[in-house]
Amino acid sequence: MIQKLDHKNRSIAKEIQSLFYASYLVEAKILGAKEFPPLERKLEDYIYADTEFYGYWKGEKIAGIIEITKGTVSTEIDSLVVHPDHFRQGIAKQLLDFVFKNFDSKLFRVETGAENEPAVKLYEKVGFREERQWDTFFGIRKVSFILEK
Repeated sequence: MIQKLDHKNRSIAKEIQSLFYASYLVEAKILGAKEFPPLERKLEDYIYADTEFYGYWKGEKIAGIIEITKGTVSTEIDSLVVHPDHFRQGIAKQLLDFVFKNFDSKLFRVETGAENEPAVKLYEKVGFREERQWDTFFGIRKVSFILEK
């Protein structure tokens, strides 16, 4: 089941932060990153975020989260994370499908590390196409994808 998460609620924000941290530890390893800014995101960054968070629940635990910014023309997928205990179970795809069905945008945009093969393959599989690549100041090659409807 996918539900909107009340990230202003401190206990929910802690759950969000914990899941993000677990997932981003794996991504940092995949990317060979010594420095990885998503791992430094503080609890207050989640509580005061201007984004929306939607969680995929398995029983009483959140197994995956998608963070989005809804604009007038596009929807930005700011983060898409799955807890490592639930990798390769289709959760990320279900969260993307949820956003595509529930947000009436002409354009969807997402970014990831260019070396994050599981994420790149997922985005391409659901119809995103590569928009551009660039190097970050902390040494990671990033790629952005767009999907036009």
